[in-house]
Amino acid sequence: MASSTQTNVTIAPKTLQQLRQQDAVILVDVREPLEFVGEHITDAYSLPLSRLNPSQLPQAEGKTTVLYCQSSNRSGNALQQLRSAGVEGIIHLEGGLLAWKQAGLPTVKTKNAPISIMRQVQIIAGSLVLTGVLLGSFVAPGFYFLSGFVGAGLLFAGLSGTCMMANLLGKLPYNQIKD
Repeated sequence: MASSTQTNVTIAPKTLQQLRQQDAVILVDVREPLEFVGEHITDAYSLPLSRLNPSQLPQAEGKTTVLYCQSSNRSGNALQQLRSAGVEGIIHLEGGLLAWKQAGLPTVKTKNAPISIMRQVQIIAGSLVLTGVLLGSFVAPGFYFLSGFVGAGLLFAGLSGTCMMANLLGKLPYNQIKD
């Protein structure tokens, strides 16, 4: 069921599925292209929050546009941006793709898709921290700074919402989506 507050409108996964079956909605995935390629809801359009432009938002007469992301944080931000730009008739999926899947609803998964940028960040950051601790313990204490540097980067990413490691990884050739 759709619920409304002053700043957003959400829709539950099961309700969205019913509306999809009635062809009453347009789905827009606001995650990054690599995330979309890995898994998305059938018939969704990809319009990443990082490139959000109200003029590119797919719309159709008599249909509600539903935004979604992984957990509903980015889609909530996208909704606010679009509403600030004067776009009406949009809502977002409560709980995002995670809630959609938890409700047992289908998704499209791409075989051999690269792993998500955030998983890549976790793997690399974890490896660097572990390496720093091991080298600091067995080679020279100065290597502990590697772990501290990575920790500071993760703290900055959490506080600012900008992950420099993710930005760098996104530029690597295997993380590029070919249009």
